[in-house]
This record gives sequence, C-alpha cells and structure tokens, in this order.
Amino acid sequence: MGSIRRGLILSLVPGAGWAEVCDKERPNWVHGTEATIWTEMIGLFAAPPSLVLLLLTALVIRFRSLWGGLIVMVLWTGLVSLLVFSEPDAVRIQAIKEGCIGSPSLFIGIVAAICVAMILYTAPRAERADKREK
Repeated sequence: MGSIRRGLILSLVPGAGWAEVCDKERPNWVHGTEATIWTEMIGLFAAPPSLVLLLLTALVIRFRSLWGGLIVMVLWTGLVSLLVFSEPDAVRIQAIKEGCIGSPSLFIGIVAAICVAMILYTAPRAERADKREK
C-alpha cells in the first residue's frame, strides 16, 4: 500500500514531463524565471507574423495609404483575435501554470495604439478634402 501512495505522490510532483511543456512552448525560456508581461510582449512582437505586420505598418505610414492602413489594421486585428480567442490546448494551459507564458495584454494594447495611430495618420486632412471639392 505504501508503494502505491508513493507512486501517486511522485506522479503529482513536477518532473521531466512537466519540464518539457515549457521547452515545447518557449524553447529559449530559462528555467526558474517567470515570464512577465514585458517578455511576452517582446516574444509576440518578435514572431514572424508580427514582424511582417510591423513592416507593412511602416510602409502604410510611409506612403500614407488609407486603404493600405485599413488592410493592415484588419490583419493586426486578425492576429490579436487568434491570440485571444483561440482555445488553448493542454500544453499551453500547463505552460501558463508553469510560468513560461505571460499575459499578452501589453502586446494587445500596443497593437491597438498602433492601429489607432495608423488610421489617424492616414486619414484625409481637412484642408486637402476642401481643395478636392473645388
């Protein structure tokens, strides 16, 4: 009976199986450190889709394209929606419990600010709109 209890207790202790969760979700994560809101933001902005969208945002701002800004804003919204509304699997839930995945709220806030600034910057100016009417 004692060996069964020991086996059950040992199965609940974090071991190699749980350590692999963070290795799968965050390969460069250092064991013993907790993911913060800042590290999660850096990790999400360093992801390839975010880098492509940052480049597209820079191009939209450079060429002041109203329709391009709308398209890029929809793409940013899609990326954030995938992040927020996707159902986490068991590995991701365990990685959040382990502390190797932080809250994406700062990333979402910065993306929202980028989208608002991009729309405001590319919006037609009032004096240009008046000249077009004449």
